[in-house]
Amino acid sequence: MNRSSQILLNLTTAFLVVVVLVGVSSCRKEKIDKIAAVTDRKAIPGLHANEITTVISDSGITRYRIYTKQWDVFDKATEPYWNFPKGIHFEKFNENLVVDANFHSNKARYYQNRKLWEFSGKVKATNLQGEMFETEKLFWNQNEQIIYSDSLVKVTQKTKILSGIGFESNQEMTRYHIRQLKGILAVEGEENGMNSPVPAPVPAPAAVKP
Repeated sequence: MNRSSQILLNLTTAFLVVVVLVGVSSCRKEKIDKIAAVTDRKAIPGLHANEITTVISDSGITRYRIYTKQWDVFDKATEPYWNFPKGIHFEKFNENLVVDANFHSNKARYYQNRKLWEFSGKVKATNLQGEMFETEKLFWNQNEQIIYSDSLVKVTQKTKILSGIGFESNQEMTRYHIRQLKGILAVEGEENGMNSPVPAPVPAPAAVKP
């Protein structure tokens, strides 16, 4: 074997060794990334449940009832939260265990530390008087005891429909004001459909604490 052939052989061998080492390193990195993804508890729900109907209690008092197709609890997230990616039907009880407001939306989240509910996607809320609030995003701050929205909102009352941008109310949604009123439409009787019931869930004895 001449000198040129020997040099070529050495270079080829060195190249193959480098390729093998790079391949091994790549496999190890991929495995480490997968393990890290699996062990990252911030991105994995600590609780996952389907088709849930339950009541939520606070200080031994039943506060509200929830029906949802999917409930994920991200208890290890930087800001712990409950996630309802497939929608929620939510009923709020007063101190006499009477439903004084209910909410229905395509998605929802509850931020545990702030005690803040966020309802989004075709949100419908009804108070004890049967008035219906419709918007795309609605918040309920339990600490401040207010319900509010910064989005377009429609409020259907017995005799008229109000529309505007943003509103704020008490927790029972009986005292409220629309921030930027855009229009008032008179209606007759119940033809506006405001009394159309939102499907109610089957009662369940189970209770969890927030």
